[in-house]
Amino acid sequence: MRPIPALLALILSSLVLLGVGCLSNSRAVADAPTEAKKIVLIAGERSHGSGEHEFNAGAILLARALNEQSGLPVEVEVVHDGWPEELEVFDGVDAIVIYSDGLGRHPADAHWDFLEGLMEEGVGLMLMHFAVHVRPDERGERLMRWTGGFYEDDYSVNPHWTADTEPNTSHPIGRGVAPVKVHDEWYFNIRFAEPPAHTDLLTATPEYELIRLYNAWHKNAQDALGTPQTLMWGVERSDGGRGVGFTGGHWHYNWAIEDYRRVVLNAIVWVAGLDVPEGGVQSEPLTEEDLNENLDEARVMRHVSLPGDHNFDFEPAEARVIE
Repeated sequence: MRPIPALLALILSSLVLLGVGCLSNSRAVADAPTEAKKIVLIAGERSHGSGEHEFNAGAILLARALNEQSGLPVEVEVVHDGWPEELEVFDGVDAIVIYSDGLGRHPADAHWDFLEGLMEEGVGLMLMHFAVHVRPDERGERLMRWTGGFYEDDYSVNPHWTADTEPNTSHPIGRGVAPVKVHDEWYFNIRFAEPPAHTDLLTATPEYELIRLYNAWHKNAQDALGTPQTLMWGVERSDGGRGVGFTGGHWHYNWAIEDYRRVVLNAIVWVAGLDVPEGGVQSEPLTEEDLNENLDEARVMRHVSLPGDHNFDFEPAEARVIE
């Protein structure tokens, strides 16, 4: 074999080194960790009896599941007892979740313009339980743009009833979520944008025999009985952000129901712009001890038991029929 000229040998060795370098760099890029999505979870002030509207305790459970158990690149910061005093908490935020009372006790009630600015930047927004309830004025119009709908007085309704929930498994938020029976203060007959811009994510059909307690009953509510109702919905906005509304969240014990908890965790991840894992967001089972941690101080403290068949053992309330 003839000897390789020195110049050619130098060129070949350089190409080999360049190839090794490119391979190393490509592996480094592939192995680089995904930057964590920042989520600010605002928990509202205490408003109900022990075991109900446990916004702070519920937020802690959800944040723990995402930060410590999900294995996903998320960083959830919980703000307790309403709107944060320091707005720096929103620096670099990807999504805001508000789990709180609504109307005049809504944490955002004096901060809608601030939220508008974040929405224009494509920040995601999820509203849970009473937080979907605002006046049908500019606030309602904003929520229809940001999340697709809201609870409107004398149109929507909020009885306590047992829902046989059906997840939308064709949507990422429905991944790994099975149908499950849950007793809650499920709002329904939500005011949605016209034409509708939302996707139904969780539905169930209310009937008189499923209702344990009536609140603010009216003809619009009665007319909605017997038809599938939207309990969770979502939108993908033109600004690049995502929005979700969820009407459950009244009873603290329900967080121990795996599929109930998973659909909410999936929604939080999705609204932050992440892809929901094929099997849904994973979290550890909750114990009775977990449920009784961090409860708001109340005049009468009630022990929160794990959910079970006893939650469905009730006589339906007398049907309120409006002629």
